[in-house]
Amino acid sequence: MSERFPFSIPNGWFQIAYSDELEPGGVLPLHYFGQDLVLFRAEGGEVALLDAFCPHLGAHLGHGGVVDGDRIRCPFHAWEFDTRGACRNVPYARKVPPKAKVAPWNCAERNQIIWAWHHVEGVAPTWEIPDVPEVSSDDWTALERHRWTVRTHNQEIGENAVDRAHFRYVHGTTNVPESELELDGHIRRAIQHVHMSTPHGEVKGRIKVEAHGMGCTITRFTGICETVLLLSHTPIDGGSVDSRFSFTQRKADQKTGVAAGVIKEVVRQMNQDIPIWEHKKYLPKPMLCDGDGPIPEYRKWASQFYH
Repeated sequence: MSERFPFSIPNGWFQIAYSDELEPGGVLPLHYFGQDLVLFRAEGGEVALLDAFCPHLGAHLGHGGVVDGDRIRCPFHAWEFDTRGACRNVPYARKVPPKAKVAPWNCAERNQIIWAWHHVEGVAPTWEIPDVPEVSSDDWTALERHRWTVRTHNQEIGENAVDRAHFRYVHGTTNVPESELELDGHIRRAIQHVHMSTPHGEVKGRIKVEAHGMGCTITRFTGICETVLLLSHTPIDGGSVDSRFSFTQRKADQKTGVAAGVIKEVVRQMNQDIPIWEHKKYLPKPMLCDGDGPIPEYRKWASQFYH
């Protein structure tokens, strides 16, 4: 827990990199979930995520570590660890210490993104990240990427989506959008009916949101042009989040500036939300009124990701 928020880092799947940021043999030092980590790709293509520090004398495997086959070699004394963190070789020793191991993390590669499973009690993944077919379709554009570091918590970001009234008073929408909410285990689904202003007049649109835990959200925009947005919010620590937006759109909609305008508008709204998140106080018992949206229902759903 941090001083600002009465809850811990949530459990679930979280983005830690894009697939193309890690070539075979590549190594990335990372810091997420309040921990130092090392991500590497074996020469055969498998992705592995381990705690960062060698159990020998504490060297950081992500700074100078080298991949050899399916192992990462420590830059300090060349101890070699496989993709599950087991030490397989100490080149100057006759015997590998039997307890020599670096803690491994579950990770997955899907939708051109590398995901890590975080669970404070070490529980194995209880759900999977869904495939988003548009990401790999030749009829859709390559991912357009945007990224922010935000001094907030995942719970605050997710709550923003069900706070209907702020869309008008923060983002300047013409009305408070109507929305529907469905909670199904770790999945939160919502549909918002919005009115969007365009050079051709007002167009009715729909935003369909599907959140898988508190780290992966798939949003589909229809009405003006077909747009899919993958949102990821990965805890750096208890009080800051690495937020990534990854957009893809139908190539057929790229002939006008409307498609680019949709992305520009979503990014604009994110930039408007950030200063509020970074300076607001979390109130466990807020004074709500009718029209605020299903904030209590969201908070109850979110509570399942803490232990």
